[in-house]
This record gives sequence, structure tokens and C-alpha cells, in this order.
Amino acid sequence: MLETNPHRRAWLATALFAVLAVPLLCAAQGSYPSRPIVMIVPQAAGGTNDIVGRLVSQKLGEVMAASVVVENRPGAGGNIGTQAVARAAKDGHTLLMTISSSQAINPALYKNAGFDPVKDFKPISLIGAVPNVLLVHPSFPAKSTAELVALAKAKPGQYQYASAGNGTLNHLLGEMLNGMAGINLQHVPYKGVAPALNDVLGGQLPMLFASLPSSLAHIKAGKLRALAVSGAGRSPVLPDVPAIAETVPGYNGTLWIGLFAPAGVPADVLAQLQGGMAKALAAKDLRDKLEQQGVELAGTPDRPVTPDQLAALLNEDIAKWARIVKASGATVD
Repeated sequence: MLETNPHRRAWLATALFAVLAVPLLCAAQGSYPSRPIVMIVPQAAGGTNDIVGRLVSQKLGEVMAASVVVENRPGAGGNIGTQAVARAAKDGHTLLMTISSSQAINPALYKNAGFDPVKDFKPISLIGAVPNVLLVHPSFPAKSTAELVALAKAKPGQYQYASAGNGTLNHLLGEMLNGMAGINLQHVPYKGVAPALNDVLGGQLPMLFASLPSSLAHIKAGKLRALAVSGAGRSPVLPDVPAIAETVPGYNGTLWIGLFAPAGVPADVLAQLQGGMAKALAAKDLRDKLEQQGVELAGTPDRPVTPDQLAALLNEDIAKWARIVKASGATVD
């Protein structure tokens, strides 16, 4: 029978609209991403992690048909930006592009880093490894790691190395070399890698460890001499430069770069991010750009490193660097 009651017709229309609107509303609420994704880099602009983050964010945005923007939040050795992500909304719109020195070393180095590197985060993707390079001023007499070790043993405590600061990776790489080679290079901390690099370039100090992307131009220009790389093997970017491990067996101080989400992000959103990064890192144009920066890419296009493997690597490095930090006596309040 045709409904003639105007009030009932209005009620039915309202009810019908509500029924039809429910799935539309749910779809709108459940869509991801619903706004720009912010990729926080807890280091200053221009550094290795920033360079990698900007390349990756552009490709990830293309893959996910989304806006992905990099935001630098440096300070406290990376703790400030890392804390910000740990406390961010658990919706997948704030991510952490970090380096192993911040995620694996800081919890041992700082009395209160302000975050738990494992419990506060979920791994998304391992991008790759970036070796550091043991660099010396061209006037320095040693031409190899073996010669450096011999000089240091002949004159204990008389040779210095610069670093970006107490407890930084390039400080601890020197301490690891001291311990494993049985030498005593004296540490001189600076407030950042730039002033440390400048003083070695100027000859005020003879050597330092620096990441390959930040030092490659100086090496190619002959302004610094690369004695060795810090990874377990040689870098494809510097195939003629030996690894420290070739002289000091077991030495391995590679820095890795990975993408994390705050713990608590919904499983489906995390899966989208992990899938998006797998596609991004399979793209040849991104891989070429990263390799040109000295990044040794993790996995292969058809077999990326899994999030579980990244989690295992993080746990392994936390234990390793805790031992080195304790042996060095380094601490930051």
C-alpha cells in the first residue's frame, strides 16, 4: 500500500539515508592514508639519513598514491625525533626513518633515552647499510690500517681521532678499533660531524670515521684518504679500499637505515606500509639513486628483508653496542 502519512514518509527517508550512509562513512573512516604521511628523520637535514629519507619518501608516495613528507627533528643524538614518533598517533601517519646508531646505541648510551627501541616501535622495512670510512688527512704517514695500527702501537696515546660527539657511532667505531687492535687512539669529540670533518680536512687532527655518503666527495677530490671501510666487507662504491676486518678480524661497524611505525598501528595499515616499501625498494630508479649515495641495499627486488629480520637485526645490535658502550665508558646524561 502506498504510504500517505507525511511524517512516516519523512521517518522512512531518514532511516533509508542512515542505512545507505553507514558503509560510506565506514569507508571514509577506514581509508588509509587519509592525510599526508610524515616521515620523521631524527637527524639534521643534509646528513646520510636525511638524504636516504627524502629519496625513499618520494618513491613510497608514488607507490601508495599518497603524500609522504620528510620532517627533520634533530637533537639529543636522535632521541627527540624518536620520542616524537613513539608518542605519535597510532594511525600510520607518522613514521620513523632512523639509523642504527640512534635506535640501537642510544638506549645504552643515555641514562634515559625516552623510548624503548623494541616495545615502542614496529619494523616496516630495512633500507640498507651505510659503511663508515676511516679517513686520514693526506699528510698522515699511514697508508693502510696495518700501518696505522703499527704507528699507534709504537706511540701509544699520541694519535687522535675526531668524532661528531661523545657516544656517537664514529666515536664508538674508534673505541671498537682500540679494543680489537690493542691500540690507544685518543678521542676528540666535536659538536657534530661537520666541524669534525672540517678540522681533519684542515689538518688540525689526523683522522676520523665518517659515513660514506658524507665523505665520498672529499675522497674523490683527494682531500682525504680512505684507509678502510667499517663494514664486514668492501663497499661496491670503493672497491679498492679494504675493510678494517681484513686487518682486524671480526671488526664490523656498519650503520643501517630502517623505517619504523609506532607500536599500536593497526595490522592492516602496517601491512600496507610494509607492502608499499617492498614495492618502492624494488624500483630500479630508487635503487640506483641509493647505491650512488653509497647505500648497500638490503635484500633484492624480489626478496626484500622481512620486518621480522629487521627486528632480529635490531635486537642483535642493541646487545652488541651495549657491550661496546660499557667498555668505552661513554655516557650521556
